[in-house]
Amino acid sequence: MTVTHQAAGKTNLASGPRVVRLGVTDLSFHRVTAAVVALVLQRMGLTVERHYALHEENFEQLRKGSVDMLVSAWIPFSHGLYKQAVEAVTPTRELGLHYQPYALWGVPDYVSEHDVESIEDLLKPDVRARMNPLIQGIGPGAGITRFSLKIMDEYGLNDAGYRFRTGSQDDCIKAFEALYQQRRWGIVPLWHPQFLHHRYRIRDLKDPKGLLGSVDRAVLLAREDRLVLLTAAEIQVLDNIRLSNLIVAELDDALNRGGQSADDAAIDWLARHPDTLRAWLAPLA
Repeated sequence: MTVTHQAAGKTNLASGPRVVRLGVTDLSFHRVTAAVVALVLQRMGLTVERHYALHEENFEQLRKGSVDMLVSAWIPFSHGLYKQAVEAVTPTRELGLHYQPYALWGVPDYVSEHDVESIEDLLKPDVRARMNPLIQGIGPGAGITRFSLKIMDEYGLNDAGYRFRTGSQDDCIKAFEALYQQRRWGIVPLWHPQFLHHRYRIRDLKDPKGLLGSVDRAVLLAREDRLVLLTAAEIQVLDNIRLSNLIVAELDDALNRGGQSADDAAIDWLARHPDTLRAWLAPLA
């Protein structure tokens, strides 16, 4: 799926409009982050084509050169292997710091911390009796899914009767919200940032085996051979983009529950934070 936005502003008259093909992982929080990046690119006079695909396919498009940049790569844990596959073909550059994501297994805040503090506690007979055995995840290429499958095996949760199921982001969200509305005990394989954290109190379970990895850097990953499209000052602008987990969760909530498109959410946020945008664009002054 490709969406093209024509920028108003300068173009390279010798070669026509400068077009950036932006690969976007097709999940809502990636979409809102990409909307911010796209608006900045447009402010610099570039035309932006957004290409939407899931995790592995997004990196494969970058490897093949079907897209020039990718929003957002989670480095080094969740997407490190995918980045290595790209760099086996072409050098890349990390730009900016969109947020600092991490994977988690969480439970609603009403689940007793005394009874369920860590993933190991899911094996307690009284906890197992109360806990929903179905753990609804997202797509198979996601880092949280890979980590969760290891957790199911290495903590013995499959043998205890729990089941992990892949699906869409909507499947994961609906499963969690259904549990929350019914005040049932259940597990959500999730990540920061995500709009559910803007709406609900979700408590992280401890992971004694360390299978969930650590905190990643979410960055704009660009092919070096495509950065020739930009000036040094424009590359610095992209490297200046700094958001946060809280900001992206807020943007994600505006998209999922606030009735805004990804672009409208980004436009609204940037309009409310003009000093931030000016600081990003300072190299062009």
